[in-house]
Amino acid sequence: MAKAKTTAFFCKECGFESAKWAGQCPACRAWNTMVEEPVGKKESSRRMMAGERKTAAKPVTLAEVSIEEQDRISTGYRELDQVLGSGIVAGSLVLVGGDPGIGKSTLLLQVCRNLAASGHKVLYISGEESLKQIKLRANRIGKVTGQLLFLCETSLDEIEEAIRETKPEIVIIDSIQTMYRDDITSAPGSVSQVRESTNILLQIAKGMGISVFIVGHVTKEGVVAGPRVLEHMVDTVLYFEGDRNASYRILRGVKNRFGSTNEIGVFEMQEQGLAEVENPSEYLLSGRPEEASGAVVACSLEGTRPILLEVQALVAQTNFGMARRTAAGTDYNRVNLLMAVLEKRCHYEMSRYDAYVNIAGGVRMNEPALDLAIILALVSSLKDRPVNPKCIIFGEVGLSGEVRAVSMAEQRVREAAKLGFESCILPQVSLEKMKKVEGMILHGVRNVREAIGLI
Repeated sequence: MAKAKTTAFFCKECGFESAKWAGQCPACRAWNTMVEEPVGKKESSRRMMAGERKTAAKPVTLAEVSIEEQDRISTGYRELDQVLGSGIVAGSLVLVGGDPGIGKSTLLLQVCRNLAASGHKVLYISGEESLKQIKLRANRIGKVTGQLLFLCETSLDEIEEAIRETKPEIVIIDSIQTMYRDDITSAPGSVSQVRESTNILLQIAKGMGISVFIVGHVTKEGVVAGPRVLEHMVDTVLYFEGDRNASYRILRGVKNRFGSTNEIGVFEMQEQGLAEVENPSEYLLSGRPEEASGAVVACSLEGTRPILLEVQALVAQTNFGMARRTAAGTDYNRVNLLMAVLEKRCHYEMSRYDAYVNIAGGVRMNEPALDLAIILALVSSLKDRPVNPKCIIFGEVGLSGEVRAVSMAEQRVREAAKLGFESCILPQVSLEKMKKVEGMILHGVRNVREAIGLI
């Protein structure tokens, strides 16, 4: 009699299961991602998260589906509500990822405090900290009142029972890499455990109408540890960005089924915890030099929010045979492409110069609308000619040196006008389609040479 296999191979990227090892995953075509994991015996009949079904599922038409208007639950932070899409949706599964020590647990504990104070029942489940450690952190962020319950547990079976008994509105899981099921023999944090744990929590969220927040650690590459299929299972994916040594943190929405994606929220780490920054443009432009060459102000669009930021460039003659290029906060290859456009279309000998490009404030922006600002910052530094500090610049640059239109140009200009800017260099195509903005002088350009002539 053949012996049953106790192990299987899983892809770390997509979660594909195979009986044999392969160098390339047959599903996602990624190389060297197959890992061996123990396979436990699956239960013949799995319990339903919302209780045992007594009747078989019956297909219905859309006309038979009733929609009840439900207000979203506010977290108490406008920045977080905006990233989530106006608040927490009942029955949603939210993944919060970020580097260790960046403030994920602190932010969620502050959200739990706000929700409990507003009359909501919240259950905070920690698999990494003891109750005493949580209390020490809670004392630092302020007084906790209301129905806020804490549980230190890593077994999914025990957690499921606790959720059934307490019946909370919101559940926090910190973190998913510490959770495990007894019927799976692999260690907590493995591919099979993370995938199964997320699946159980998904059933709890959808079956019982409970909003569940999952904390996930990230790898060195900046992705959530475990299979990428975890991101496909959840409703919303939030990433914490920023340097642990800096005070500011950026919460970015990568995926959201209930709102726009790529929305960002800005927080500042203080002694009492994380405090929201209501005007990110103001803090990104704070300390900006007034009469320095190579510094220009651009306007990027994150989701539906226009954000003003400073693009810095330093061009210096190289002392080596090969010019050096550095990009911080933006795409390195994009900077090389824009410098090639300058050399070919505008006849600047950029190959003889070192170039350093930086987005001030520690944020990372990859929007094509920053192209024109990067080019003018490079030319400003090369000629040592300061750009008007009351002027903002945005536009996409093509390989032939043309300046292409960008989305929501009028919203960008109005945001700049609110902060006291007086002029704007933008694509001519966008200028023709937008209305005049009071107090702003608009300069439309068709190519890079026209833009350089304005500084």
